[in-house]
Amino acid sequence: MANLNRVILAGNLTRDPQLSYTPNNTAVCKFGMAISRNWTDRNSGEKREETCFVDLTAFGRPGEIINQYMSKGRGLLVEGRLQFSQWTNPEGQKRSKLEVVVENFQFLDRRGGDGASDGRPAQDATAAAGERGAWSDDAPPPTADSDIPF
Repeated sequence: MANLNRVILAGNLTRDPQLSYTPNNTAVCKFGMAISRNWTDRNSGEKREETCFVDLTAFGRPGEIINQYMSKGRGLLVEGRLQFSQWTNPEGQKRSKLEVVVENFQFLDRRGGDGASDGRPAQDATAAAGERGAWSDDAPPPTADSDIPF
């Protein structure tokens, strides 16, 4: 039987990212996201909303980029994997946590103070190290749909 551990989430940051470094100087960026789901109740016809809060961690250059350009309330698309951690707190209680380790991401809104969009697609910030390349500040601007000749 094959195993698969892949998560794709799109939502808004619930707090500003927090960047730290490991002893061997690897960046570790921790942040939270809120992902909402809207639906209509079959029985009552009432509109409903449910929000899921997720903790995420990004390592290396992707973590530094997220820390630099993202803040509370900004939209982000992430692809990653689930990671389960267990520990005992100082009071002796066993604790556990399920979080997402970010492997790729894309900003969902434009850079700027208010997150307003000018109609162009968001800057692609896919930040997988290695074969997919890293995001760059000097990349050419994205093409607007109106610039495509078909």
